Amino acid sequence: MQYLAKVEKASFLGRATLQLLARQLDRYMWERLAEDRQLEVEEALGFSEGALVLVRLEADDATVKTVLDAVPWVLDLMDTFLARGITPDFLEQEVERAEQWRQSLTLESQEVDRRALEAAARRDEIQELEKSLKLERADLERREAELQEREAQLKGGDA
Repeated sequence: MQYLAKVEKASFLGRATLQLLARQLDRYMWERLAEDRQLEVEEALGFSEGALVLVRLEADDATVKTVLDAVPWVLDLMDTFLARGITPDFLEQEVERAEQWRQSLTLESQEVDRRALEAAARRDEIQELEKSLKLERADLERREAELQEREAQLKGGDA
């Protein structure tokens, strides 16, 4: 795991003390350490007291794997985020904007679903009306046939 640390005590003969400040969770996600954690390093680091360093620890979180100068990392952060105006306020606004967009999409989706249900209900209503009209038409055609038959009988009875 990688940590941001501050060199507390440094000696060119060896033994340095690092104060771990934050640990990396993901590429751009870090968390500050709540407790003050010191780490003793046996070898000479080549950094003066107060220097910020990136420390990579072994899986046991006690053995130092590498210690690098944090300046290039800090400059990269500046280039990636701060030079473009990506501030905590900006990120907060973007989160709010994304949430509003999500809510808007949810409302639109609900509206589309409502309209689809209305359309389905109208389709069912139209199908029922078509059935009803077919039945009425069949009934009218039957009545017309009966009337024509009666008329034919009446005409046949007069002759």
